[in-house]
Amino acid sequence: MKDLFEKGLPANLESERMLLGFIELGYADLDAIEAVLSPDDFSLEKHRRIFARMQDLHRRGDSIDYVTLFNELKRQGEAESCDGLGYLTDLTNGLPQILNLDTHIRIIQEKSTLRRTIFACQHLMKRCLAEDGNSQELLADAEALLSKLAEKRQPHGQWLTPTEVITSFPGGVDAFMSPNRGGTGIPTPWPRLTSTLCGLQKGDLVLLAARPSMGKSVAAMQMAHYGAKHGHGGAFFSLEMTKEALVRRLISAIGKVDAQRLRSGMLNVEERGRALRAASEVEGLPLWIDDTRARTMPAITSALCKLRARHSVEVVFIDHLQLMKSTGRTESRHHELSEISHALKHLANELEVAVVLVSQLNRDCEREKRRPQLADLKETGSLEEDADVVVFIHRPEQYNRQDESLRGIAEFIIGKQRNGPTGKLPMCFVHEHQKFGEGAPGGTGDE
Repeated sequence: MKDLFEKGLPANLESERMLLGFIELGYADLDAIEAVLSPDDFSLEKHRRIFARMQDLHRRGDSIDYVTLFNELKRQGEAESCDGLGYLTDLTNGLPQILNLDTHIRIIQEKSTLRRTIFACQHLMKRCLAEDGNSQELLADAEALLSKLAEKRQPHGQWLTPTEVITSFPGGVDAFMSPNRGGTGIPTPWPRLTSTLCGLQKGDLVLLAARPSMGKSVAAMQMAHYGAKHGHGGAFFSLEMTKEALVRRLISAIGKVDAQRLRSGMLNVEERGRALRAASEVEGLPLWIDDTRARTMPAITSALCKLRARHSVEVVFIDHLQLMKSTGRTESRHHELSEISHALKHLANELEVAVVLVSQLNRDCEREKRRPQLADLKETGSLEEDADVVVFIHRPEQYNRQDESLRGIAEFIIGKQRNGPTGKLPMCFVHEHQKFGEGAPGGTGDE
């Protein structure tokens, strides 16, 4: 271990010198380099300062050569710390005829990432030695730090023309212009919702929001089961209900078995047969449930990555937002929820999955006994801005339980869709089987 530390921090000074020399000679596009490198990516302080001053000159529209660069460093009081004019002229000596800019940029990035990882590990090691927090908190912080390092290495500035976007689409121009019937995304159990949303799209954050007891978890599990039944692997994070309770609900819905009788174990022979057939139907489906209360984003990301290493996952369900928390200290709960929603949107994009997030609404719509609207999300951070789709669940019977005429009436309200229409879809809720169906009450809610 001592020998490793004696080697010094990872760095490649020759690549740094060559890249700076190429910029000084005007052989390199500084705009493209700035998209992937910052001054902090250089290992030597003088190289960081030289690169920063190059950026200043470039932003002002001034030419970059050793004379203008020296004057800029001198103006900032940094010329002496960068070894003066002699070092700037030496940067261009002995440069190869073949530039290989991309190679040198990758080398600098790689060494920079290794150094950042070392610093992060040193910080965590100090916290562990000082016993600054319990082991669970320290592990969560470690995952968050490493996740940020990985995020920094994501490619940027990959510009494509419309033609390149079309031709790079899986299946080419024909697939781009003629997506499969029912939409290009993952289907839902309800054809009208699937048609309106064009399915659940990879990279989208879909919000399923309602007041308590409206059936948010029921709808989410229906969507997860339907997608899995059609070959779309789903991961279901349940932060509230146990996996046993979720599966019982699923069996009740599939087998059309009274949910209360199934929960109490009071099934007759015929109902038991339907329940067993339903249990057989879900066997082998690509649907995985985690109820270990992974309440932080690093814990969810870690669990999801482990699952994706073994199975194909296309859609992720999280039930629900208000039970999640961030790993560090935040100014307020509003700010904490904003961080979580940003992280979930990033997760959807990075892993190319659809993320369906269940969320509660504030009490306004319940107090006023009205349909929910986007304004009811005001206490959930920046969720309205981060979400690509917002679907509200509304069941008026929950506001007036004495009115039997309202029993089973429900609506799915598409309050926001970034790439499509909004509006209301008439639905029904089948109490006995704990499931939603399309149309008026009295239907079976069959998928």
